[in-house]
Amino acid sequence: MQTILQVVCSKGESLRERIVKDSKLGDSNLKVVKKQQPGRPHGWAKIVSTQPGGRGALNILWDANSNILLCRVVNRGAGRPNWIVADFVDYLLAHFRRRIEAVNIVPR
Repeated sequence: MQTILQVVCSKGESLRERIVKDSKLGDSNLKVVKKQQPGRPHGWAKIVSTQPGGRGALNILWDANSNILLCRVVNRGAGRPNWIVADFVDYLLAHFRRRIEAVNIVPR
């Protein structure tokens, strides 16, 4: 199952980059496992849940032209996206509330 999370932001620096560099990400049961390699186009990162039984990953991409953070939530097996989506949205609203204009969640 995949879920798309679209975060519309006000103008400013890459929200993906701020998330990847944030030392408080672990407080929200999340951690970065991969991020963009130098010299490659398109900034992306992979974030996973650190909760026991919290399966799944968030693949996040920053679109600087539209100031949108696109997140694709991927779960395997019987995993459900509710934990990782809830933890990530809670983290975003706690740390970047002023930048966020809208959050859209689309189950697929």
